[in-house]
Amino acid sequence: MRVSVLQENLHKGLSIVSRAIPSRPTLPILANVMIATDDARLQLSATNLELGITAWIGAKVEQAGAITVPARTLQELVGTLPPERVDMDMDIRTLTMRLRCGAKSANIKGMDAAEYPLIPEFDAERAVPVNARAFKEMVDQVGFAAAKEDNRPILTGVLLRFEGDTLTMAAADGYRLAVRTTQLEFGVGDQKIEPLIVPARALNEVARIISDEDDEVMIGLPDNRGQVMFSLKTVLVVSQLIEGKFPDYEAIIPRSHQTQILAYTDDLLAACKSSEVFAKDSANTARILIEPSTVPNTPGRITVAGKSQEKGDAEAPIDASIDGQAVEVAFNIRYLIDVLNVIREEQVVLETSGPTSPGVVRPAGRDDFTHVIMPMSTGR
Repeated sequence: MRVSVLQENLHKGLSIVSRAIPSRPTLPILANVMIATDDARLQLSATNLELGITAWIGAKVEQAGAITVPARTLQELVGTLPPERVDMDMDIRTLTMRLRCGAKSANIKGMDAAEYPLIPEFDAERAVPVNARAFKEMVDQVGFAAAKEDNRPILTGVLLRFEGDTLTMAAADGYRLAVRTTQLEFGVGDQKIEPLIVPARALNEVARIISDEDDEVMIGLPDNRGQVMFSLKTVLVVSQLIEGKFPDYEAIIPRSHQTQILAYTDDLLAACKSSEVFAKDSANTARILIEPSTVPNTPGRITVAGKSQEKGDAEAPIDASIDGQAVEVAFNIRYLIDVLNVIREEQVVLETSGPTSPGVVRPAGRDDFTHVIMPMSTGR
């Protein structure tokens, strides 16, 4: 193999695929990145057997070939090189890759590319296209609600459900639920796609990789592999699916409410952040006092309060339009901050039916995003 690439492109490609390198590889070769020529491009691939990422960068290929080399070593080395052309040669006999960039040179010992796990072929004709911007926003608004601990592996994933021309994503960790839908331009046609449970980490990686150059994300399912593939312009992400049945999330969403609040998103977020300073010492429990106005044509008031037995307390009142009765509820303030951080609309709606009922958060004027937060006990 003999190829030349720009240092900037090589460094960017390595930073993308290295996210799939395991910190404690079960096989020595999994600590490596595979480098292979592909027509007039260089293919970089990494996998931990659950998540695989492949990136292509432009290259001048003089001689085709493939090798795997330690990913961290190569990434650190390339990061120290000047922004110039990098020439790479492979010695087949010793499985050593020689790099030259300006006056700098290095030799990296590798392993045979034939030993590297195979990456399935992507079938673009059977893939479902999703607008890249919408996909990224969906993952941002849902992925954080998946469980971080694997006590219940099914909850570490995000449900993807295709129905006609609608894609729904849902995630829950037992204390909160996030559901987001979007309309597909072309739908799934005659394909019958069973609901998929994709590890949240894999979806977050796809969302992180999406750039302004990506118009759409192509979602494909290799036959009988228990995998899902996400194809972008120059990157392919492959993930194992999580087996099992996702909880009936629709049964968790309240269908009615006794009190509805309409507030400015930034105001409510700022109030929550002030209260979190003290609430984090009390299992993140914050009280939210909702008081409708008793004077016509004047706003009601929401007061977010956090308390620490050791450090003190804080109250942050904001004006809001309130429909319904006065009520005091308690939520995990971190969960409220998480959802408010991903709402781009100027105003937000909060609905509740009392201190023992779940709270529902939605962007004002939209019905494609719903977030449910379980109430907390204040011990009072």
